[in-house]
Amino acid sequence: MFTKLKTITMTSALALSAFAAPASAEDIKIGVISILEGAFAALGQDGIRGVELAIAEAGGEVAGNDIEIIVMSSDASPDSAVNAARKLIEQDGVDLIVGPLSGSEGLALRDLSKSFPAVTFLNGSSAAQDTTLRDSSDNFFRFGGDGAQWMVGVGSYAHDDLGYEKVAVVAEDYSFPYTQVLGFMTEFCAAGGTVPEKFWTPIGAKDYSSIVYSIPSDVDAVFVALGGADAVNFLTQYNQAGGTKPIIGGSITIDQSILDSEGPFKQQLIGAPAGTPTVSDYDGAEWKAFSASYTEHFPDGFTAPSIFAHHYYMSAHAAILALEEVEGDLSGDQAAFRAALTDLEFVTPTGGTMRLDENRNGIVDNFVTEVFEREDGTLGNRVVKVVRDVDQSLGQDPATFLAQGSVSRDNPSCP
Repeated sequence: MFTKLKTITMTSALALSAFAAPASAEDIKIGVISILEGAFAALGQDGIRGVELAIAEAGGEVAGNDIEIIVMSSDASPDSAVNAARKLIEQDGVDLIVGPLSGSEGLALRDLSKSFPAVTFLNGSSAAQDTTLRDSSDNFFRFGGDGAQWMVGVGSYAHDDLGYEKVAVVAEDYSFPYTQVLGFMTEFCAAGGTVPEKFWTPIGAKDYSSIVYSIPSDVDAVFVALGGADAVNFLTQYNQAGGTKPIIGGSITIDQSILDSEGPFKQQLIGAPAGTPTVSDYDGAEWKAFSASYTEHFPDGFTAPSIFAHHYYMSAHAAILALEEVEGDLSGDQAAFRAALTDLEFVTPTGGTMRLDENRNGIVDNFVTEVFEREDGTLGNRVVKVVRDVDQSLGQDPATFLAQGSVSRDNPSCP
């Protein structure tokens, strides 16, 4: 695909194993786990683009060693991610794994990583809070932060600036949306807002009519934490039903992968505030360079890098930087490599300085954004405000924050 970059894509644990190109003795083998089927397939493909871009920009090699990537598809379920990782480790002999995409998959790979201490796991875009906050793993690294960090600034903006007092929630029923809802509600409820109703829906749902018609008439807005086809389906049906309540977007609900979709529902999103670490129309020099590189390499991709491309890219880029520091040496169960990863500081595509906390989770810059219509009629996100150096305790005392317990359907609550 790119010079010195070998990519092998597999859609199941057995597919294509007989056709894998043999690696040279000095190849560094990176396994990539992303979702290439179901509601999140388009998102997963963009995650792979992010890894390919980081390696292409490195010339397909590091410290004189060619890089080979082997892609495995999961389906958003923990079991599929674990099976993909086991295949990559036990049959393909990968040195590193980048992925997964979805929240509950990340929790599963965090647990699996403890059984393979000689392999380093670098998270893709999976953003469930507890993946690193509780029971973290010494060989699992997350450079992009969690979904609660991605919502910092939005709750207070919705309440104090937009005047919303009462908000309903519509979200998928798994760990990442729970984390996003916590990030929003932590600020919104502290500011005096209330959340009288939460609607939880399974991944891949097609019919949202019962939810659309159950949204309370007295709420000021609807916080939507849905991704991929789920977001498109809900927003389409909400639009068709004549829904008038303003939308507040979860990070992947207003991601470029959704804004580039077709349909009249998109008009419903214009003006929608959201929280995200990835802003398609950010005017920072680093983002402009990253976005230009993305569109040059992937003219068939989105009009700007999605959050998935951005975060898979950061993990692959971090791996390359650490490999350069240890001159490609992964001996000693990768101890020196992991030490280099732990101590890394680098400028991100959004211009901030990435560094890790004691749980190997990123301290991130977050953006409060607003969906707008570009001159060519397409939609993008523009920055309303930036919140720098967001940690996983959301600025609170870490012990107090942990004492609030793990996120769930019912935690937090401010009826």
